[in-house]
Amino acid sequence: MKKITVPDIERMKRDGGKIPVLTAYDYPLAKILDEAGIPLILVGDSAGMVFAGGKDTLSVTMDEMRYHTRAVARGCKGALVVADMPFLSYQVSIEDAKKNAGLLVREGAEAVKLEGGVIMADTIKAIADMDVPVMGHIGLTPQSIHRMGGYKIQGREKKQRKKLLDDAKAVEKAGAFSIVLECIPAALAKKITETVSIPTIGIGAGCYCDGQVLVIHDLLGLYDDVKPRFVKRYVSLKQIISSAVNGYIDDVKEEKFPGKEHSF
Repeated sequence: MKKITVPDIERMKRDGGKIPVLTAYDYPLAKILDEAGIPLILVGDSAGMVFAGGKDTLSVTMDEMRYHTRAVARGCKGALVVADMPFLSYQVSIEDAKKNAGLLVREGAEAVKLEGGVIMADTIKAIADMDVPVMGHIGLTPQSIHRMGGYKIQGREKKQRKKLLDDAKAVEKAGAFSIVLECIPAALAKKITETVSIPTIGIGAGCYCDGQVLVIHDLLGLYDDVKPRFVKRYVSLKQIISSAVNGYIDDVKEEKFPGKEHSF
């Protein structure tokens, strides 16, 4: 299995290839994704929602991200592992940001992701200057939902479009190797993708980005109460798991399990 590196991801854009990205938060799923050939796994702070049941990502801590990063890294032989920097791990000071980025690398991350454009340019540069690759993230930034008024599409107005284009340029100039574009109009994502030399990874940003990312729980259909418009559900594991559990319950109640073949 070829090990994917940051230069490989950068090369994919230059060669015109598309970059599939998925999230993972634990060892078994990371191992499955890695063996399937996914080139980049994001240990997202979305763990606070889809893994731990929280209402947003703001309560996720560095200790939690270190734990998830360590578990995912153990399952990856080929995929590039990128870890999210959680809320308050990089906003307070550049020194905090550098230290926390380093802690995630110690746990097995090969790059880190942080949210923000122009206002985070100095922080991105400081982390990149210590040879820790950085993935940027602009558009709908979940750690800023209170300012944005919720999970809303960004970049519909002319002023917002200019700001997001400026953000993308600033992230690139600061030294990021790639940038996530979340919940922005496809036409704007296309313009950003054509403007910057680093790969763009879209989520709810249309088909013109250099790559796409989905939360693995959404792709696998582990939740059926919420389905964002930009999600394609490839299977309904919730139904499969429920069916298996119901079968187990029935077998125990009817004394079909354990059988002789399961006993010593």
